[in-house]
Amino acid sequence: MIFRNVVRLKDYEREMIRQVGLTRQYARGENIFCTGDPADRVCLIESGWVKIFRINGDGRYVTVGSIRRPGELMGLAESLHGVERTCNAGAITDVKLVTVYREAFIELLESETTIALKVAKLLALRMRDAESGVHEMVTRHVSSRLALLLLKIAEGCGQQVEDGVRIEPRFTHEDLAAMIGATRQTVTSILSAMREQRCLEIDDGIIKITDWQQLERYIS
Repeated sequence: MIFRNVVRLKDYEREMIRQVGLTRQYARGENIFCTGDPADRVCLIESGWVKIFRINGDGRYVTVGSIRRPGELMGLAESLHGVERTCNAGAITDVKLVTVYREAFIELLESETTIALKVAKLLALRMRDAESGVHEMVTRHVSSRLALLLLKIAEGCGQQVEDGVRIEPRFTHEDLAAMIGATRQTVTSILSAMREQRCLEIDDGIIKITDWQQLERYIS
């Protein structure tokens, strides 16, 4: 699942993290960390969007885990376990985040039980999301997976406009393909069919869902 995680840090909890961390900025398309890097820090996203992905054997990237949005923590599991990174994190947009080294973050969790409990809940939710993603990959057709993905993204970060729901930030066809285990060409073809059926519109790469119920028929 892409945006099902509902654990949210409160303002004062984010401020505690800022006090023990360092602020860093990354440009759109820049890698924040890579497979094989030491998992020695946790990140709090202040602004921007980040994708968690791996590179498969033929050089294509596959989104694993999720898309991380403002206010979310990332890099948790590997950092707490103290192992190398097994995934890459890349900036979908310009990103500003707070990085906290592992030792400082563990000290914070030991002293602030409310944050520790939220981290535990978040890790549990992400594990459930990963299991659901595997099930969807096995049991659903590509068009169904794409429709479900678009609806989830719209629920998580869509903006209600007069004639539909606009999805921001802009996701490329390659981004969408990586999230559902498909090729870019297949995603482009399915999106074209959805446009013809007036399920959605695409303007300068921005997707707007214009008929929610029609899109839901793809997953029924």
